[in-house]
Amino acid sequence: MSVAAWLPLMFLPRARWAATVVPVVSPFLLAVIYVVLVAATLPRSEGGFSSLAGVRALIDNPWALLAGSAHYLAFDLFIGGWEVRDAQRHLLVVPALVLTFHLGPGGLLLYLAIRSIAPDKGVAPKENAA
Repeated sequence: MSVAAWLPLMFLPRARWAATVVPVVSPFLLAVIYVVLVAATLPRSEGGFSSLAGVRALIDNPWALLAGSAHYLAFDLFIGGWEVRDAQRHLLVVPALVLTFHLGPGGLLLYLAIRSIAPDKGVAPKENAA
């Protein structure tokens, strides 16, 4: 599901559905999966979020690990959609999209760096000429 959502972002970024519907609907579905998995596993888990040891205990449960994966996939895809909508020229955002898909915050950091050092290259959004 995740790869199927990322492909339109990379190859069809100007298609309205690819830049708006895909990075909203897919994270929504992943969020539903996440909530269901958390509701089913968290109450019975020995882990928690108050310490690193607690988080480790959570991910020892394969269902909680799956929930964590859904969590990351949803947020990374949502950020990838924002990157595509924010960029004016798609080719400059592709490396950031690939990195966002694989390393989440690293891709966002790369996109923000490209956006800040190359605004005249079409990465930053156009300013309204009013």
